Amino acid sequence: MQAPRHRLRIAQVAPLAESVPPRQYGGTERVVAYLSEALAAAGHEVTLFASGDSRAQVNLHACCPHALRGRRGVCDPQLWAALQLQAVLDRAERFDIIHFHTGYLHFAIHEYLPPHLTTLHGRLDFDPPQFYARYPRVPLVSISQAQRKPWPQASWLRTIHHGLPRDLLRMGPGDGGYLAFVGRISPEKRLDRAVEIAQRVGMPLKIAAKIDEADAAYVAQSIRPLLNAPGVEFLGEADEAQKQQLLAHAAALLFPIDWPEPFGLVMIESLACGTPVIACAHGSVPEIIEHGRTGFLVDSIGSAVNAVRRLRELNRIECRRAFEQRFTAERMAADYVEVYRAVLDERMPAHLPRTPDTLQASAS
Repeated sequence: MQAPRHRLRIAQVAPLAESVPPRQYGGTERVVAYLSEALAAAGHEVTLFASGDSRAQVNLHACCPHALRGRRGVCDPQLWAALQLQAVLDRAERFDIIHFHTGYLHFAIHEYLPPHLTTLHGRLDFDPPQFYARYPRVPLVSISQAQRKPWPQASWLRTIHHGLPRDLLRMGPGDGGYLAFVGRISPEKRLDRAVEIAQRVGMPLKIAAKIDEADAAYVAQSIRPLLNAPGVEFLGEADEAQKQQLLAHAAALLFPIDWPEPFGLVMIESLACGTPVIACAHGSVPEIIEHGRTGFLVDSIGSAVNAVRRLRELNRIECRRAFEQRFTAERMAADYVEVYRAVLDERMPAHLPRTPDTLQASAS
């Protein structure tokens, strides 16, 4: 099958936990929204399989009435996921390619699917070793090179970094005299480190973060006491307008993580506001942050404290420029279109195994 050279008919299959885009926190669903809209803006026909309260500006096939996370009395989410997969299969002939963002449910039938690929959005180092060995031909996209390290033998087509709409967030002056922490409060995100860094440099810390139910006990025991420290302000979850205000006026974003971060969307949100990032060099971080240009890579609280004191060496215009050069939704969509066409190309049909040569060809 020869790939159409112009307009593609693309199915985007999103998780049902959050709407697309989410009202507040939700990285994967946010990226699916930005990608879908950028593909549509480029002239492609996009159908989004997602929750019925999704607001992305593309054709929507509602697979459940509302986003599932946080709703009490909802049946097993896997029931809705199975119905979503069935809806995709029932309409598969309408699409040139199907793009899954929903994990692994379809892997067992991948050989019977029309042309497709899957972007994996989470960490892979906890996955059982026999899993990818059982499905060596499923075409995959990683969101960072670091993400794929636990499974280099999987059928990776390409790494495609996330992107944001160019005008979603605006350049800010960084004149607030405070540091920011944005995202989720959990053991691996290390808000405790951020509080200590801010206290040691004598700067206020503003926190816009989600607390998952799974992390409630950790927050109550280890984090709540820190939120009462002088100069620490907890704002709760932030929507886009609140995030713009917070990041645009922050001196820097603190990202002192302690885990193999697959991507870290807040880092490019910060760069879009012109705000440099001080981050521990785990997972994708060295791929996203350019040390000495868009922030500083650190390996301890002491080196993070020193990095805060060196912020005047960085140029906020360069941070924004790096975002525009590397992390726009338009760039992300263009990269995916190249991969879609590679999968559709008769020289590399989706049901054949990827060799190192074909992998390199698909990335070029």
